[in-house]
Amino acid sequence: MITGGKITSVEAKREKEGQIKGLNINIGLDSVKVKSDEIEIGYTYTATYADGIGTLKIVGTLNAKEDKKKAKEIEERWEKEKRLPDQFAEVVLNSINFTCGTNGTFVVRPVNLSPPMIPPKISVARGGGKTTAPAS
Repeated sequence: MITGGKITSVEAKREKEGQIKGLNINIGLDSVKVKSDEIEIGYTYTATYADGIGTLKIVGTLNAKEDKKKAKEIEERWEKEKRLPDQFAEVVLNSINFTCGTNGTFVVRPVNLSPPMIPPKISVARGGGKTTAPAS
């Protein structure tokens, strides 16, 4: 269960003028720290506007609380594979996506970039590294 989080840095750049034709969003999980049943996830959210128009980068942490057994499983999976269990990863990625998409809307406005629209809910494909967004 997500219990909180904070954004620690934000950077928005408009590199050149031109029409915005697309947006690529990448969410990187940088660290996972587990202490008993408390989990802290460090992340970097990057929105890259097509054709080199600009970028948005948000760095932060997300806090979660799980039972000790699940927290230990999360820690072991991260240490071994640098991955989170699929079901927990979905919750984490969707929370980061919502937080950064919402806050990013305010950050990109002064540099005249379009808001990083919040894509549909992210689902982690079972047994693979692909992510999918269900059809609306």
